[in-house]
Amino acid sequence: MSDFVKASQVFLDNPATTVDEAFGFLAKKAVELGLSDDEAAVVDAFKEREALGSTGMQGGFAIPHCKSAAINDAAVFVVKFAGDIAWDSMDGQPIKVAIALFAPDGDVHLSLLSQVAIMLMDARFQKKLLASTDVVEIAAAVSAGLAA
Repeated sequence: MSDFVKASQVFLDNPATTVDEAFGFLAKKAVELGLSDDEAAVVDAFKEREALGSTGMQGGFAIPHCKSAAINDAAVFVVKFAGDIAWDSMDGQPIKVAIALFAPDGDVHLSLLSQVAIMLMDARFQKKLLASTDVVEIAAAVSAGLAA
């Protein structure tokens, strides 16, 4: 998966200020990039998952994820927000970066989720994502973690 995340799946300075706005943006981009043709179903899938427990992690990161028949192929998007988003995170801190997972029905999301969670345990990886403004560099860093 050395090129699983493409530069076109990395979004910088996203203006979302709420979790719902972030989900709306993710769903819109999923449709624009051909990952789905049902924006509302993607938003609903994110919200349904979030209702089970927050996907806000720690260190300013969230891993929102959705599994839905409305998703055509597994994908990962990275969104860096222009400001902080209040998200029910493990450390109570706002979210600066979301690494969003999209999966069709099945178990592929569990593998992606596990790999992203492992990446986020690495302080160097976190610092790189927080500091970088290069979509190619961010896509490569996440793809490398998925290939490991």
